[in-house]
Order: sequence, then structure tokens, then C-alpha cells
Amino acid sequence: MENIREVCRRITANKIFEWSITIIIIANAILIGVETYAYFPTIVLIQKIILGIFTIEILLRFVARKSLKEFFKSGWNIFDLTLVLIGYIPEDMFSNASMMTALRVLRVFRVLRLLRASKEIKMIVGVLIKSITSMFANVILFVIFIYLFAIVGVCLFKLPDPSTLSGDEKVRYEQFIQVAPNSPSNSPDPFGSLHESMFTLFRELTGEDWTDLRYNHITAHEYGIIKTSPVVINTYHIMWFALAAFLLLNLVTGAIINNYQSVKDEQDKNKPAN
Repeated sequence: MENIREVCRRITANKIFEWSITIIIIANAILIGVETYAYFPTIVLIQKIILGIFTIEILLRFVARKSLKEFFKSGWNIFDLTLVLIGYIPEDMFSNASMMTALRVLRVFRVLRLLRASKEIKMIVGVLIKSITSMFANVILFVIFIYLFAIVGVCLFKLPDPSTLSGDEKVRYEQFIQVAPNSPSNSPDPFGSLHESMFTLFRELTGEDWTDLRYNHITAHEYGIIKTSPVVINTYHIMWFALAAFLLLNLVTGAIINNYQSVKDEQDKNKPAN
């Protein structure tokens, strides 16, 4: 048994084996894309052959393991094993169309095996996963600020309900909507409620239409729809955009850079000595 295990280790550690599996993964990804255009029986047959190759690969790695715990401790092994097992579930097993669609979607995730095509990509994925867990405090800080600015935004920029307006106020409101409609025009008041205000601030964070929002508020002030002065309007939007950029660049990027070095040091530590 130990001889078989040693042979499997040599096979899985072989560069030709690794590159062959990578090429098959790429071919599999391309065929999955081709299947979105039309049904080809030949492609289905090739996909079954590829599934067989993936099965052999996971069996070789399982036999080559140092221990059962070591094999299942690797997230990549669990990921690969799950995808292989999903591939053996027949679609005609389900009469429910939604279940069949869900099964197809899960099989499409075989494309993600490209993420383990090289050590560099695997390291980047490891950094991203580690950064997600370490950025929890950063997310809390971001939520606090977006919640605070959202409340201030509702207080400063909430437009009046048109059903409550009459006379000159209603005329000025209709003129304002024609001159400065919401962006997009079918969207509600950007600061009409707390949840909409938070979403609007998230839009500004991405750089989407934040200057349009600022111009609309200036116009709303000119028409007497809101009482907030242009100085306060400019200060609010610039402060939020600058703060949001700071949070993204310094907190998120900083966490990723720190974890990149941490993962790299961990890989170098676990690298076998020549």
C-alpha cells in the first residue's frame, strides 16, 4: 500500500501531470461556455470524459495523502471533491425544473478550478479569503459612517412629498423635477428614507452619479425645495467621497497587503527544503 501511495505522490507532484490537468480544466471551461449557445452531443461526451479524468485526479491525490485529516483540511480538496460528486448527479433525477437549473449552475462552477491552475493564483485567492475574515472590524467602521451620513443626508436633502404640496410649492416642485430629475428618472428620492439614503451613499462610494446628486441638490435649493445651502451641500458630498475613498484605499487595501505578506510567509515556511 505504501508503494502505491508513493507512486501516486510522484504522479501528483509531477509538473507534466499538473500542466495536463490545467489544460483539461481550461478546455472544460471553454466547453461549458460553448454549451450556453447550443446542445452538442459530442461536447456532452467530452465533458463525461473530463469528469472521469477529474475523478482519477482526485483519487490519486486522495491515495497520495499523508493522512485523512490532511486531505480534508485542504479547502481545495473539498472543493474539487464536491464538484466531482455533483458531476455524477443525473439531471433526470429531478422532475422539478428549478432543481435541474440549480444543478446545471453548480456544475458551471467547475470553471473555478482555474483558480488553482498556478501557485500564484492560489496565493491570491488565499489572500482574499483571509482578508475577508480580517476586514470584519473595517466593515463595522464603514457601516457606522455610512449610517451616520445617511441620517444626516435624510435630514438635509429629503424632498417633500408631492401629494402634500399645493399652489406655488407644487408648481416649483414640478419645474424642479423637469429640470433635475432623479438619476435614473424612475428611481425614488435618493435621500427620501434611511435605507435609500444608505444605498445612495454606496452609489457615491463607487463614483456613480455623485456629481449629479450634488447638482440636483444645488438646483433644489435654487427652487426653494430644500433649505440646505450650497456650502453645506458641497461640504457633505465632498466629505463623504473623500472619507469613502480613504476607507477603501487605506483600510481595505491595507488589510489585503498585510495578509498578502502573511500568506506568502506562511507558504515559504511550509515549502519543503531542497
